[in-house]
Amino acid sequence: MGKVLSIIVPCYNSAEYLERCVDSLIAGGKRVEIILVDDGSTDATGAMLDAYAHDYQNVRVIHQENRGHGGAVNHALEIAGGQYVKVVDSDDWLDPNAYQAVLDFLTEHGPVDLLVCNYLYDKPAKQQKKRVKFNLPVKRPFSWDQVRLHPGQYLMLHSLIYRRQVLVKSGIILPEKVSYDDNLFVFEPMKYVRSIYYLPVDLYHYYIGREDQSVNEQVMLRKIDQQILINKMMITFYASQIDKSDPCQKYLKYYLEIITTISSVILILVGDQQSLKLKRELWNFLKKYDYPTYKSFRKRPLGVGVNLPGRGGRRVVTRLYLIAKKIYAFN
Repeated sequence: MGKVLSIIVPCYNSAEYLERCVDSLIAGGKRVEIILVDDGSTDATGAMLDAYAHDYQNVRVIHQENRGHGGAVNHALEIAGGQYVKVVDSDDWLDPNAYQAVLDFLTEHGPVDLLVCNYLYDKPAKQQKKRVKFNLPVKRPFSWDQVRLHPGQYLMLHSLIYRRQVLVKSGIILPEKVSYDDNLFVFEPMKYVRSIYYLPVDLYHYYIGREDQSVNEQVMLRKIDQQILINKMMITFYASQIDKSDPCQKYLKYYLEIITTISSVILILVGDQQSLKLKRELWNFLKKYDYPTYKSFRKRPLGVGVNLPGRGGRRVVTRLYLIAKKIYAFN
């Protein structure tokens, strides 16, 4: 009998925090296939992964030249055999009780295309935890027309487990050596999701605190070109692959609005003329590829806010960002 769940862990120079992650995954036992990808690490990561593979039969290790997070996920998907797939970053970990509840659900219930769980922003250095949960139907499968999230909520990679056949059908291939590719991994396969189930357990601990982390504010400012690239790929996919008859259309439009707002806010925070030019170019890109969506976004509060004119408008956006950051503890 095949594995219930394949867990993919991209690892690059992860030796410092790898044990916490992998030890939490091994607790899944024989129902889980753990695929650890050494993405060209130069520290002890590769040797540590090989030791896990030696000690545990359900651990598989891939060693590859550095291809980035997306390249690691692509490679692992080629060999994943579980009924379901979850991506776990090497500095994050799973809660043991919630993990067992998830495995029991996946084992005992009929197939669903997408399983949604809660996650925690975990800041050990500040002894801070922020739980992210969703106002979704519980104890029954549901479809896209029943997805009505609170403003600001959206389904991030940490909260999702896809049925592998959905990923296969989508043909998802992530760009290599580009940060924020997880947004594409969440976004594109949703076109093929018909049944969703929300299990309200706090499964995923999303570690916040590394200086080189992609969600670190300073790193986001440096990598804004990669954020924009992913944003444009999402715009192109939505414009070319999604129409109003797709059940997921309303949610994907909302998700695209969130990501476009995030890109715009980051560029406003940088605040120089080049960044403001890039913001205009991003919105013109949306206007060119999908004018109805552009027009819709510009009329909505987020679109109005990030396009407020002048320094005064940019100051308003900056203040609102700082308030949201304090409330949601997202980086």
